Amino acid sequence: MFLEKKEESKLHKGSVLVGYDLGEQYSQISYCLYGQGDVEMVATVVGTKQYNIPTMLCKRKGVNQWYYGKDALKYREEEDMLPVEGLISMARKGEEIELDGEMFDPVALLTLFMKRSMTLMNFIASIENIDAIMFTVDDLDDRMVEILAKAAANLNLKTSRIYFQSHTESFYFFMLHQPPELWHHQVIACEHNGIRLKTYRLECNKRTTPIVALIEEQIYDTLVIPEESEEESIKQDAYRLADERFLGILQKMCEGRIVSSVYLLGDGFRAGWNERSLQFLCHNRRVFQGNNLFSRGACFGLIEKMEPSEAGQKHVFLGKDKLKSNIGMNVLRQGKESYFALLDAGENWYEVKKECEFLLGKEKELAFVITPLTGKDREIKEVPLQHTGSSEAPYMRYRLAVSMSSPDTVQIKVTDLGFGEFFPASGQVWEDSFRV
Repeated sequence: MFLEKKEESKLHKGSVLVGYDLGEQYSQISYCLYGQGDVEMVATVVGTKQYNIPTMLCKRKGVNQWYYGKDALKYREEEDMLPVEGLISMARKGEEIELDGEMFDPVALLTLFMKRSMTLMNFIASIENIDAIMFTVDDLDDRMVEILAKAAANLNLKTSRIYFQSHTESFYFFMLHQPPELWHHQVIACEHNGIRLKTYRLECNKRTTPIVALIEEQIYDTLVIPEESEEESIKQDAYRLADERFLGILQKMCEGRIVSSVYLLGDGFRAGWNERSLQFLCHNRRVFQGNNLFSRGACFGLIEKMEPSEAGQKHVFLGKDKLKSNIGMNVLRQGKESYFALLDAGENWYEVKKECEFLLGKEKELAFVITPLTGKDREIKEVPLQHTGSSEAPYMRYRLAVSMSSPDTVQIKVTDLGFGEFFPASGQVWEDSFRV
């Protein structure tokens, strides 16, 4: 028998939702008022469309005075300034940084940048009044989750609705909120920072229910765009070579496929070097150029978490960080057999967590129903509960906690809660795991 608990209260209309794209070179912030209008970008200068916040700090020598973003970029060349760049890379390494004769925790420096940059939200809402926030980064692995969780805990946010997702997932949620004709077929996004090209190809399998969305990623380190200071003849030769290489990449990506739309992202495309490749892309496709897709996608992802859209209910994204199966149990609720969902396919494995309480009679094992969305057959995973003692109680009450230790490993913890004052809890705990 399953014992139900009340869910957390929902957000009210007008709640402030924030999407924060934390990038190695620059970061961006977007926001929306829940249930009121579209996602908007936060400008670094009010009234402009300058959205890029350079991801860097500057410390003035001899004093505890710090600058961030555009100010840090402006002061970096001054003699009494100490610039700090590569904040994300340094945080990943975890090694303390010596600066001005002091040692600094790199995660603390990254947190300082994030906290200062969040003040750009003040004309909309102070950081204490943010109701939910989604951070998105290029590569969201275990280490990055740890860094973001530590940073978020020190931002003075008053909400527990703090989430993380990769750029890949932000791309998916961005497209989910675009007109259907733009993603009726496949979609390509190309992100270029001048040194590295990263491509994303979104494909939806409409033969499944829900529709499974998959994104293929590729990284190309040979497509380098020259600096503006280079001689004109050198630049033109480099542009032609880059255009030729990019055209070859696009032709391979589009071969044998119907592509509805293409998004060109990042400063690498600003020089206008991609004449031939752009001509190829614009043939029977919609092409867009910009650089705020990931931040807006983070905000759209947050909206979907709060209240899934019609498109969101029909689709599920199965990225590399996603649970690929629905996991639940067949239970008795109010005397009727029913399926109780524990973990849902499409959720980030490091975020999924579920607790519930239930009663067991003479049977002393749990049966978990695993339903893959990848085409595999449904299966049952049985986990026995080996009691150390005996009880005459007709039922015993238990608490079940379910989480994941990797994208394909489920961890369970069962605690004996007893059954009233005549059958006290034994304190026994069972822990087990199984692969899905």
